[in-house]
Amino acid sequence: MTATLTDTLQHWINNTSYSADDRTGKVYNPATGEVSRHVALASKATTEHAIAAAADAFPGWRDTSLARRTAIMFNFRQLLAERKGELAAIITAEHGKVLDDALGEVARGLEVVELCCNAPYLLKGEFSQNASTGIDVQSLRQPVGVSAIISPFNFPAMVPLWFFPVAIAAGNTVVLKPSEKDPSAANWLAELFTEAGLPEGVLNVVHGDKEAVDTLLTDPRVNSVSFVGSTPIAQYVYSTGTAHNKRVQAFGGAKNHMLVLPDADLDLAADMAVNAGFGAAGERCMAISVVVALDTIADELVAKIAERAKTLRVGDGTRGCDMGPLITGEHKAKVAGYIDAGVAAGAELVLDGRTGTVDADGEGFFLHPTMFDKVGTDMSIYTEEIFGPVLSVVRVDSFNEGIELINSSPYGNGTAIFTNDGGAARRFEDEIQVGMVGVNVPIPVPVGYHSFGGWKASLFGDQHAYGPEGFKFFTRNKVITKRWLDPSHGGINLGFPQND
Repeated sequence: MTATLTDTLQHWINNTSYSADDRTGKVYNPATGEVSRHVALASKATTEHAIAAAADAFPGWRDTSLARRTAIMFNFRQLLAERKGELAAIITAEHGKVLDDALGEVARGLEVVELCCNAPYLLKGEFSQNASTGIDVQSLRQPVGVSAIISPFNFPAMVPLWFFPVAIAAGNTVVLKPSEKDPSAANWLAELFTEAGLPEGVLNVVHGDKEAVDTLLTDPRVNSVSFVGSTPIAQYVYSTGTAHNKRVQAFGGAKNHMLVLPDADLDLAADMAVNAGFGAAGERCMAISVVVALDTIADELVAKIAERAKTLRVGDGTRGCDMGPLITGEHKAKVAGYIDAGVAAGAELVLDGRTGTVDADGEGFFLHPTMFDKVGTDMSIYTEEIFGPVLSVVRVDSFNEGIELINSSPYGNGTAIFTNDGGAARRFEDEIQVGMVGVNVPIPVPVGYHSFGGWKASLFGDQHAYGPEGFKFFTRNKVITKRWLDPSHGGINLGFPQND
């Protein structure tokens, strides 16, 4: 297994390391600010080589029995459960999130692998006998072919695990392009799947930038594309991929609101706002970045959130800290720029994360928890996805105004309401125009047997990730109408029938 972060990380094609590129990118340890390794950046030719490997492997994998596919998936699940600590350590070293958070990421990805162990049930079709005289009708689901997966830096293990186990369990082959900022987790997972018995070419990993992405989006051998990232890039991926006759699901950005009503447990709401706003340094697409507070309880709620956020220990994720660094120095500067803009726009800066002590060696890419109060909806800290530890508080006069505010957002990824009023919660569930809703739950990421996905500018495409919709995305439905004039005879065999 690749666990030592040294030298140059290469691609993984046909179950082995593949090197053919001169261009490389730097991979940092965000807690120290130092370069920990380099990563190869794929050329068009290298990406095409990975696509060819997947295309060559597809016929054999498509025809592999469900029993055999499931056995390999069970092996992968067992190995991942046993070695999750190794993977979490790689995530912390390259992304920066604290070790407990990295272990949680692996656990949520493992949920989807466990779902895929039940693929035979999820892939079975339907049958209608004697739909017309002597005619039967059958439907079945078949794999789409080569599937490209383009995943983001903020969840280098969980997001790939949302997609490639489902694609592979359904009979597809995969080319995974992880973020070049924290690429090692992808190779580790591919090697583990190889150890579990996955044949050559079924799961390939190419590292790279726009050149690799554009190749995946335009190559005619790629049949489907799954993407997670910012909304502008999601729009580009969706328009480019669909223009080249591909099935595309592109998950974009978010601006997630948490509405707090006067009857809510404000201590619970404050705890959850801190957890959801500052966990993983705010680098989550499901992070709460806006607390919508009714004016009658806003002062008290803001004080409680600030009190808790001040106690967070910021530093190296391996040292038991509460919050780690941001992914790169460039991203840190971008987030700090939003803080500057919020101050300039006149928002009330309750907590300034641009200064403070950290528990780490070296410089690192650290910001502390930041909170603005009395934020206007025309300010950039409200309208734009910051993707950092910056929490904005918007005050409203009523429950109705809170719903209208959330529904007016161009994004519709996740939202939450904190209340003890069942009627208010039920109305919120019904009227809110957001794909994933939490009631007294701040980060409502669905469990593996449901499906993940937002509305509006948070998703381009028709189907969500993992769960039943994930299996629908990675398969095509076929309906067969048939008549048999004479029965066939298979001969005598008294042995108990076996699956193979």
